[in-house]
Amino acid sequence: MDFLRLQAEVLEANLELVRRGLVLYTFGNASGIDREAGIIAIKPSGVPYEQMTAADIVLCDLAGKIVAGRLKPSSDLETHLELYRAFPAIGGVVHTHSEFATSWAQAGRSIPAFGTTHADYFHGPVPATEELSDEEIQGKYELNTGKAIVRRFSALDPMAMPAVLVAGHAPFTWGKTPMDAAHNAVILESVARMAVYTTLLHPESAGVSQALLDRHYFRKHGADATYGQENS
Repeated sequence: MDFLRLQAEVLEANLELVRRGLVLYTFGNASGIDREAGIIAIKPSGVPYEQMTAADIVLCDLAGKIVAGRLKPSSDLETHLELYRAFPAIGGVVHTHSEFATSWAQAGRSIPAFGTTHADYFHGPVPATEELSDEEIQGKYELNTGKAIVRRFSALDPMAMPAVLVAGHAPFTWGKTPMDAAHNAVILESVARMAVYTTLLHPESAGVSQALLDRHYFRKHGADATYGQENS
């Protein structure tokens, strides 16, 4: 079983979180999936980033069974698995405790779409989940975290909104690849920081208009997107 490329991609996504200042010590994790094989690669639990190698990235199947690796997978594995099962278009998942995005999550508040920077990546407010019940916390906590995210997205497109704030916890992001998910985590933190400043400067801000939100989102992500180069 050869998944060296997937392990290398997941390692690089994890290291990107460190480079961008989104994680402290062993906080956070990134994963990726080979859809054809049904194999997930994820950061090992509690291993310092500076010591991690591609060989340390743990391989599991969609049921969570370890198929390769000498280390335990991230404790958030079941949340990642639930997202992969529910959102078939995604290829990578990232979880951080980045300062500003986590602040919104701890407040249980969605991040309003205040401006075009937000609109370039997220087609609407970044949603917060409902708080987990005591029974959900005391039961299969990580799995129930994933289920809470999926419930929140019952009427949302996960590809148009590649981020969520788990109430009382922290953010998760995703994308077509592990690095895409990491990229979205970086942007989410920047947007969350700007949103805090916006609410301080103008507490009554109504946010960006729907027309401007649509214009910026679809020029970058729509069928007739004009952003970037045609062969990029």
